[in-house]
Amino acid sequence: MLYGKETKKALDNFPISGLIMPAEFIHSLAKIKYACAIANSKLGKLEPEIADGISKAATLIADGQYDQEFVVDIFQTGSGTSTNMNMNEVISQLCKDLYGLDVHPNDQANMSQSSNDTIPSAIHLSAYLKTKNSLIPSLQGLSETLKSRAESLQTTIKTGRTHLMDALPMSMGQELSGWNKQITNNIARIESCYERLGKLALGGSAIGTGLNSGDDFANAACNILSDLTGINFTTNDNLFEAISAQDTAVELSGHLKTLAVSLMKISNDLRWQNSGPLAGLGEIALPELQAGSSIMPGKVNPVIPEAVCMVCAQVMGNDATIAISGQGGNFQLNTYLPVIAYNLLQSLEILSNSARLLGEKVVSQFQVNEKKLQETLAYNPILVTSLNSLIGYQAAAKIAKHAYKTNRQILEVAKEMTDIDHQELTRLLDPNNLV
Repeated sequence: MLYGKETKKALDNFPISGLIMPAEFIHSLAKIKYACAIANSKLGKLEPEIADGISKAATLIADGQYDQEFVVDIFQTGSGTSTNMNMNEVISQLCKDLYGLDVHPNDQANMSQSSNDTIPSAIHLSAYLKTKNSLIPSLQGLSETLKSRAESLQTTIKTGRTHLMDALPMSMGQELSGWNKQITNNIARIESCYERLGKLALGGSAIGTGLNSGDDFANAACNILSDLTGINFTTNDNLFEAISAQDTAVELSGHLKTLAVSLMKISNDLRWQNSGPLAGLGEIALPELQAGSSIMPGKVNPVIPEAVCMVCAQVMGNDATIAISGQGGNFQLNTYLPVIAYNLLQSLEILSNSARLLGEKVVSQFQVNEKKLQETLAYNPILVTSLNSLIGYQAAAKIAKHAYKTNRQILEVAKEMTDIDHQELTRLLDPNNLV
């Protein structure tokens, strides 16, 4: 056990959920401690030996070697002070155990900082890294898979549906192109947050005035953090906003909610198309990944789309929590920081994994039931829409209703009820000419 008395107090005070801060957040906070120590050394505020010890200890933590030491419940003091002190104490003890250095958790590991600026900065840093390194690559992979399948299914014609009812024909490639556009739009929305995520609260200290930080500290720390991560981080141009509000986290979460809406729509479309195989639509067959029932032999369920839908529901709930938490910035400090961090990073994690699985295990592998598509098309009464300009809406509606009532192909009925030339009628009602 490397943490000290302040962390122990937090463990005693907050035995609430057993949920702890995500590893990505802890690693990002350690990176911030690294940058702050080096910056303080360069500015002559911290002895080089002490700064070296802090930076080395912080690097070990950032590499995930001491995740088990970060034990504070997410439902704690709203500034995240307990988590910040957990970090300071572990760094201090590592410096003593590994390097023989006496490092004070507050005076040195936390020099030029406050929980009020380091925790918001760690939210931005961890969310930026998780978005860039995990979510966006997963979405790009899903997009490429959708694009590839759309191109391969461009001549596969099916019955379109509106209101869950038969509508005009379309190609399956066109349908998938719509899904892909949803994903690329989501990528653009999410990446638009990078500019604001890259602005940190470092240097603001307790309330934004920068007391005990020094004029050059924030820029120096952000430059070091930029070198460390390969991402351009700067101090926020208004540190009062950076500490009192969490609008950027709320913004990113809102875009994640939109992504969840898109993924749920796509997943449910896939579930509908896969339904059956006898009593449903049966247009496609999803991969058989596992037994679908403990009692019904041979049953196969759309398990990945179902899991993705549950993830999307969770993300929508997370967004509601983040939105409520975001308005909790009474005066100079938001006091819901830990729960914002937890929910935001969880949303990023589960959406990243879901998008990857949806692309790899569903979209790339589903099989098309060509026979079922063609059978449905031949009897689709909505094909008569193509005759509106020749015979009028009312006459076309009579053909459609009669074809449906008698369970006959639309072409056969139209031949009987119109005087349109057979060859021309065949051309007009060919689904391939209607997409």
